[in-house]
Amino acid sequence: MNFRKKSRNTLPGFQMTSMMDIVFLMLFFFITTSVFSQWEYEINITLPSAQSGKVPDRLPGEIIINITQDGRVSVNQQDLTLDALKTRLDRLARYFPGQPVVLRADKATRYEDLIKVVDTCRKADIWNFSMATMEEKTAATEKK
Repeated sequence: MNFRKKSRNTLPGFQMTSMMDIVFLMLFFFITTSVFSQWEYEINITLPSAQSGKVPDRLPGEIIINITQDGRVSVNQQDLTLDALKTRLDRLARYFPGQPVVLRADKATRYEDLIKVVDTCRKADIWNFSMATMEEKTAATEKK
């Protein structure tokens, strides 16, 4: 008795369906993320320049607080009072300790308004914050 199956030398096929699902999910994720990240830069703020200033890579989940010339504070294109900002930052510090925060203040913003936002961050136990600046323009970079 011959119990061996006659096997044809067929190679196993590669299933593309699950691969395509993953690719489309990743595409959707990156498009959505890029749209949300652009909202923060649409506010008309002229950043101060610094010699060491450069556009850093965005950290995942970082919060950007914009401070306009007249002292208005906004997060995600939503104007907030300092009390509302503190409430939001309290919640952020409670659920995500060590969360990075970027302060984007216009170069004509009064120093007092910037310090109020920094104090609000500290009261909410947010210590991982940085100031956004632009690269200082020199004659060499203007020619490029």
